[in-house]
Amino acid sequence: MSLWVIIPVKPLKRSKSRLAPVLSEEERTLLNFKMLENTLAILKSCSCVQEILVVSRDPSVLSLARTYGAKTLQEDGEPGLNLALKRAVYVSKTYAAQAVLVLPADLPLLSKEDVESISAKWDKSPKLVIVPDRHMSSTNMLLLAPPDLIDFSYGPGSFERHVRQAQIKNADIEVCQLTSAELDVDNPDDLELFKKMQVFQLFAQSDPQKKGE
Repeated sequence: MSLWVIIPVKPLKRSKSRLAPVLSEEERTLLNFKMLENTLAILKSCSCVQEILVVSRDPSVLSLARTYGAKTLQEDGEPGLNLALKRAVYVSKTYAAQAVLVLPADLPLLSKEDVESISAKWDKSPKLVIVPDRHMSSTNMLLLAPPDLIDFSYGPGSFERHVRQAQIKNADIEVCQLTSAELDVDNPDDLELFKKMQVFQLFAQSDPQKKGE
């Protein structure tokens, strides 16, 4: 079965603006880079993933993605996560993808086991497997079979909207709460929680230009 992972990535320098009160632009850029790099490395090690597709309007993001063997899609025109994902799904379907896993690049505690456990739950179509954030509001991992099962509705409250759409389609729905995948670093509270974990030091060091050039 053909599973594609789609990673939407905002421009590194402009992403995570809500962290501006506690991190400089340089620090936010480094954090974004390291989280993306970590995500790509994990996916590269997963035999269940046939292809990785990174969609972004940031050339440095696309360059990094290609060093990990990922396919890339240059985002242009009207900005917006949901539209970008719709385009990415269209690309995956042209390559006969049977399912997609939408995975943000800001899950610093994500593990290979998380990806493999979610992919293993894909046993039929139509099916939706969803991992909410720690507030049970947003969507941190979303597996869809077929890839265009629902319309993307990311933003506050997306977890409920995605589940509701799948219910309307009479799809099999599985909600998975994964401790390691529930933390996305969006605001100072998230960052403070992340800093309490030893792994944070791995994201606070090294020069992002070394890998991205």
